[in-house]
Amino acid sequence: MGGLRELSAPFVVPGPAGVAIRTRLRVSSADALVLTEVGLFLGSLASRDLGARSGRRQAGESDSRAARKRALTGASSARWAGSVTRATDDQWALARRGQADELVWLRREIARIEARLARPLAAKADHRAGLVRGLSSSSEWHAKSRRLGALRDRLAALETDWAAGRVRVVRGGKRLARSSHRLGEAGLSREAWRELWQAARMFLAADGETGKGWGNETIRVTDTGQLSIRLPAALAHLANAPHGRYAATATVAFTHRGEEWQDRILADRAVAYRIHHDPVRGRWYLTAAWKRTPAPAPPLRTALAQGVLAVDMNDDHLAAWHLDRHGNPVGEPRRFPYDLSRDTQHRDAQIRHALTRLLHSARSSAVAAIAVEDLDFTASTSRERHGRGKRFRRLVSRFPTARLRARLVCMAAEQNLAVVAVDPAYTSRWGAQHWQQPLMTSTRKTTRHDAAAVAIGRRALGHPIRRRTAPPPHDRRDRAGHRTAQAGPETRWREGPRPRMPDHGHDPCRPDTERKRATSMPNTTRGMRLSAFPLSPQEVSHPPPPAEIPDCGTGPGTM
Repeated sequence: MGGLRELSAPFVVPGPAGVAIRTRLRVSSADALVLTEVGLFLGSLASRDLGARSGRRQAGESDSRAARKRALTGASSARWAGSVTRATDDQWALARRGQADELVWLRREIARIEARLARPLAAKADHRAGLVRGLSSSSEWHAKSRRLGALRDRLAALETDWAAGRVRVVRGGKRLARSSHRLGEAGLSREAWRELWQAARMFLAADGETGKGWGNETIRVTDTGQLSIRLPAALAHLANAPHGRYAATATVAFTHRGEEWQDRILADRAVAYRIHHDPVRGRWYLTAAWKRTPAPAPPLRTALAQGVLAVDMNDDHLAAWHLDRHGNPVGEPRRFPYDLSRDTQHRDAQIRHALTRLLHSARSSAVAAIAVEDLDFTASTSRERHGRGKRFRRLVSRFPTARLRARLVCMAAEQNLAVVAVDPAYTSRWGAQHWQQPLMTSTRKTTRHDAAAVAIGRRALGHPIRRRTAPPPHDRRDRAGHRTAQAGPETRWREGPRPRMPDHGHDPCRPDTERKRATSMPNTTRGMRLSAFPLSPQEVSHPPPPAEIPDCGTGPGTM
């Protein structure tokens, strides 16, 4: 066990700190024209502000947002300018975090390639000495040398941008921008691409304000569903309501969390709104979001008091198994499949459906917690780490780890279920080694993923994954059974066998006060206590001779 890494302790994942709900806006043609014009105008302001923010250095620019906001206020308004600049700063910060992650990734890849190039060809790895394996052939050495040069060039350009505080962001998406050069491969016409591009670059988002009417002064939705927008100063001629506002004919109705949303707007608490257009379906949507105080996470022992539903996340399904608080599998394994081979919306729908079925299964099992692996595939898709395993790298790259985890936490919080994250090390290997074959029956085929779910659940409960060793044969005195009992996580040496102790339980020469433990039941009637068997009237009247009682003696050498 010396080569195994140290395992981190399981923990309860904190609940979500925000809420977002969405509904469809059934706008008229006139409303659609106004919303499009306002969105494109504010989108142009957002693009200009993002360009100004990306060209500034990070240091010594504490008043840059105030100056940018003043530059946008004249053409729009103070609230629209505040929303635009805040969104720009958030986008810039996200891009900077992406730059930092890419810097770490490039340096790690360069170090790995340099270490492999420094080794002789076909050299074996020596993990104890910290030596990696060498390249297999001279052609691979040449290819890795070229890749090393390309990565060094990327690193030099990225370090220059990082020092200058410059980010490279495409409003509307880099993928959509590049598809304009290959419309035939994307299956789009020039007009269809232009409509998608305009819809992606529109800006119709306003932050909420506590204390203002209905929680938002810019995009206002009343309790009766009346939607109105404060128009920018340059588009004030489109107003059809007092104070430069445009009142849409569409009525807003939130079916999901509608009561919670209505309680907030009636109390004039902040609610942020975003309007966006889907040109493929020809629909408009309104998203409402607000912050809330997350519920305190329950203690780990309390969450696992009724057992746990352990889940093993895979590329095409979720493998789940219910474990009681002692770590024993209960019932049958359950699988919740999903398909991730299509577009993003289809993948999201598949994930939501699978997680909904998983939560229903947890509720029916009467557990209060779901155990999952704390997966992080950000550093696992490297070709230097997995070599020529292109299929595995593609599988890991498309696996929605973060999305599954985030959606599971949000959906479980609504069902009052805790999510327990455990260390993912060796769960598949040890689960298959210790639990796959014992759980397999003539009518049930236990897969490797089902066994991994059992390993995840046992680790969350604090039990060791490795099963107890086989009990002794039936011809031994202590018989079989004592090694199947589960010790608590605080018990020392719980993985080993029971300590060997001398057995004086059947010694008739020792008084009961000196015996270390209670007398065990013998295998035969020899030496059995007479009180264990009732005597007949003939045996009472004719007791056995006293010669059958052993003579223990009293001398010092008799014991």
